[in-house]
Amino acid sequence: MGALVLPLTGAVRPGIPAPAPAALPPPGATTLEAAYAANRANAAEAARMAAAHHDRHRAAADRALAAPARRLLAFDGRGPGRVTEVLGDLRRAERVAVLVPGSDTSLDTYGRFRAAATALQRQLARRGGPGGPRTAVVAWLGYATPGTVSTAVATTGRAERAAPRLRALVADLRAVTGGAARVSLLCHSYGSVVCGRAAPGLDVDDIALVGSPGTGADTAAALGTRARIWAARGGDDWVEHVPHLDAGLFGTTVGFGTDPVSPEFGARVFTAGDGGHSDYFRPGTDSLANLARIVLGETGAVTRD
Repeated sequence: MGALVLPLTGAVRPGIPAPAPAALPPPGATTLEAAYAANRANAAEAARMAAAHHDRHRAAADRALAAPARRLLAFDGRGPGRVTEVLGDLRRAERVAVLVPGSDTSLDTYGRFRAAATALQRQLARRGGPGGPRTAVVAWLGYATPGTVSTAVATTGRAERAAPRLRALVADLRAVTGGAARVSLLCHSYGSVVCGRAAPGLDVDDIALVGSPGTGADTAAALGTRARIWAARGGDDWVEHVPHLDAGLFGTTVGFGTDPVSPEFGARVFTAGDGGHSDYFRPGTDSLANLARIVLGETGAVTRD
């Protein structure tokens, strides 16, 4: 069965002008810096256009992404916007974590999504120490997330359209790292539906589902991936109270499959502490500590529920 969820918050702002995405070279270790530079330049142009449109909030968000220190694998400032940002040295990374966001994430709210990626990067650095594996965190806002007061947030449609993009990202990461890095997907809320749709045959090592309403699958095995499947839910997460159902409606599916933390699903359920729906990457939490252990491959150290 699936989980029916209610919208969270947010709005789509399609009227903000922005340039088309930059033309990029094929992904690889030798083209990475050129891609970063091209996307920063594109973000700078998007900031200028948004400022001319008198949208100071979007202009500020774009301008921040255009800063010299930012490492953007992809950027599209049109509409709600899309961005893929790297924290760390991707070319030399031995462990790569990809964060997949849930509903109501856009360029206008990107700061809080990046904050989660930054918290994970710092946790990895502390956990791994000077002699630990080299790590990189990828904040992937690579799809049009469902927004507030929309039927899309309760269906698989957005996830189905996002899945090929997520598969392409993983292929690009493999091209940059030479295929040797361990790759983990950390999927929050509706992002876990995206990961579920992308999972079959996906070349990743671990998929962690946090605050998940479901994946669109009845069991972890039905996801059709070699990756280890992990799941966690905080003690104060409202997703716990979402009814689980599955129904076809007007050519799409309402509901997202079995509760991932239930025994029937068959995931490796790990400790997330007492936090709420937005707390999984909060510094000092059990959930963040365990997510870092999963990314580092320290699976035996993950505390289990």
